[in-house]
Amino acid sequence: MRSPTVNPPHSSENVMNRIDALFTRLRSQGRRALMPFLTAGDPELEATAALIGEMVTRGADMVELGIPYSDPIADGPVIAESYTRALRTGIKLASIFAMVERLRSSERVEAPIVTMVSYAIVHRHGVTAYLDRAVSSGVDGLIVPDLPVEEAADLCRLATARNLSLIQLVTPTTPRDRALKIIASTTGFLYYVSVAGITGERRELPPELADNVAWLRSQTKLPVCIGFGISGPDQIRQLAPVADGLIVGSALVRRLRGAAERPRAEVVGEIGGFVEELARALTLT
Repeated sequence: MRSPTVNPPHSSENVMNRIDALFTRLRSQGRRALMPFLTAGDPELEATAALIGEMVTRGADMVELGIPYSDPIADGPVIAESYTRALRTGIKLASIFAMVERLRSSERVEAPIVTMVSYAIVHRHGVTAYLDRAVSSGVDGLIVPDLPVEEAADLCRLATARNLSLIQLVTPTTPRDRALKIIASTTGFLYYVSVAGITGERRELPPELADNVAWLRSQTKLPVCIGFGISGPDQIRQLAPVADGLIVGSALVRRLRGAAERPRAEVVGEIGGFVEELARALTLT
């Protein structure tokens, strides 16, 4: 077994950001992170702000915020439809960052927030401009699913200099030599995609998942978190002993269909209840 890869510190001052602080605390407590996913602006941006606050109150440790994009990478129909709904409202990147900034300035949310964003959006906005605005708004990291590892070094360097995490993905079909390259240019945590293909709820997850995650954890000191296909408390209980964190997306976003026609408080309460159910399952493992 090779020695675990030592990933670079987050900044020249080696200041711990919210993601690193979270996993340091959870590891000391023997706990796993619950990380729900939301699309920014679905059903509308103020609802997103309310949902983030409610999910954190109900037990979410970190929130993954999807930046709507007309050609999403790796996202199944549930999240793709959510992006379409958000885009129809005229959502803008500047408005998303401003919403996060309001959450931080009002001290409503202290939990880490990471953006799932296409590199096309980062590039169009300007890489340094995107990263600088992310930092000033209170975002803690970014996941860029369409950025190949061969092209990730510069973004990793620029993000690290700003104390932002660049979270990268490893899939079940990623060759191990390539996985090691991905690990070397990842900070914050490593995102393990539990199933080959697009996002979406699954009744069963691959039997080799535990072995794949165990191998990754033997190669890095980074937390390894599992996403894609987690649909409810039963899978939370099944996977909690395996990983450092669990990401729930489609199962949550599906509950936002038709939310624009319902009272916001009702929608927020329903989503909060689901997150609380997931958090309870995690604490019982």
